[in-house]
Amino acid sequence: MMVLQSVLAVASGGLVGFTLGLIGGGGSIMATPLLLYVVGLPPHAAIGTGALAVSFNAFANFAGHARAGNVRWRDAGLFAAIGVGGAAIGSWIGKDVDGQRLLFLFALLMMAVGVLMLRGGGGAGGAHEPRRLPLVILAAACVGLLSGFFGIGGGFLIVPGLIFSTGMPMLYAVGSSLLAVGALGLTTAASYAASGLVDWPIAAEYIVGGLAGGYLGMQLACRLATRKAVLNRIFAGLVFVVALYMLYRNAAAFGLAI
Repeated sequence: MMVLQSVLAVASGGLVGFTLGLIGGGGSIMATPLLLYVVGLPPHAAIGTGALAVSFNAFANFAGHARAGNVRWRDAGLFAAIGVGGAAIGSWIGKDVDGQRLLFLFALLMMAVGVLMLRGGGGAGGAHEPRRLPLVILAAACVGLLSGFFGIGGGFLIVPGLIFSTGMPMLYAVGSSLLAVGALGLTTAASYAASGLVDWPIAAEYIVGGLAGGYLGMQLACRLATRKAVLNRIFAGLVFVVALYMLYRNAAAFGLAI
């Protein structure tokens, strides 16, 4: 049984990494459902373990963007620093919420992510406006709170948050966001680990699968660059299917019958 669980953890991590490498975002939203329904972890352990895996993969990808010069360091650092405070509060609240209710709310968030993916994300962005400090702080605090509460990297929220609050171009928003994704995921994982809610062996196997899958996804993305919009829609459809399944499985937590 343990061997099978390890194989499923590596395969699930590979799927998330492959998706991230292929379409450039959204894949981390699948980390918790895969750990929950494929690997078989309990709800809170799935969230804590997924947050650790997402954090590691985000930092690995951030290094590549930093070398390529795609990071606005001041905005990235500020967003990460403010977001970490929000993530700490969000994870503290999330651990006290019933597992089924948390997963039901998570499924609603997945539906919102699917809609954002179908709409194509945040757009190209305009000129950089570094003086919009209150907007950066507000966006970072809100994203951090959601990231910690649901145990997600939050890149799909951070990228538009950076574009909205600073006006930086999309390429720099993607590169800069990964510092915050890693920091927020690590904050959430640390909070859950302190409560014994991280499965370390599964997390390691998930990370190994994610690195391998990410490499394969990036290689395929180079060949299918012109079809990225189609791939994005296909993945959004998968997100909707998984979200509906989670709503069905956890509706009873709110006294609903689906």
